[in-house]
Amino acid sequence: MGMEYKRIHTCPNDCILYRKEFEDLKKCPKCESSRYKQKRNSEESGQKEKVGSALKVVWYLPIVPKLKRLFANPKDAKNLRWHAIERRCDGLLRHPADSMQWKNIDQEFPKFSEECRNICFDLATDGMNPFGNLSTNHSCWPVILFIYNLSPGLCMKQKYMMLSMMISGPKQPGNNIDVYLNPLVEDLKLLWVDGVEVFDVIASETFMMHAMLFCTINDFPTYGNLSGYSVKGHKACPICEENTTSHQLKNGRKTVYLCKTRGI
Repeated sequence: MGMEYKRIHTCPNDCILYRKEFEDLKKCPKCESSRYKQKRNSEESGQKEKVGSALKVVWYLPIVPKLKRLFANPKDAKNLRWHAIERRCDGLLRHPADSMQWKNIDQEFPKFSEECRNICFDLATDGMNPFGNLSTNHSCWPVILFIYNLSPGLCMKQKYMMLSMMISGPKQPGNNIDVYLNPLVEDLKLLWVDGVEVFDVIASETFMMHAMLFCTINDFPTYGNLSGYSVKGHKACPICEENTTSHQLKNGRKTVYLCKTRGI
């Protein structure tokens, strides 16, 4: 069906992805860690090293072919217009398109909002243990995209959840998650700036489809990893920043955050 995936080798210390200018390297140019597992075979002349499999791999599933596949299906192509054609506009908040954020984006980028077939994405990610055993030292981070053009009943259906990346390894990526997100960011930039030529089966025409990342869904620690903002310490609130009301516990050695409405 043309729904490919890319298996990208990565540095075991989360420094780089072995792609583009680093594609042919056998060790990381930053930390000098080996790209492959090293095996030794005993021979009469001594020990000889053989290159094994990659130490760490990330799987990337390109999103552009998936979007083209949706517009090639009449039912899906109709559903992707729901937010502009079938949505009830009565001032109540029933869909992300009813929010102030969506309306502000429409005002700031009128060319994007004029085409109802342009896509608004939501990105969700978090770490999990795929083995269901807390004693196993392994982390798996799926990066999933949701399409907010769809109706509320379809937005969160498994059929329309687009798994774009799987980051797996003995430890979580932490603040280095931006290294792994590079392929996805490049595709999102392409969809936002230049657009992609897509055939719409309902209109029987080809149009330039653009897309944008509307919002993200994640817990607070993951928010810090994705945004690069420090969510620890005395200024952990990304909204209050300098005005964050915090207190250091004397014996517990932890930082707690107090309610501002009480005047503390």
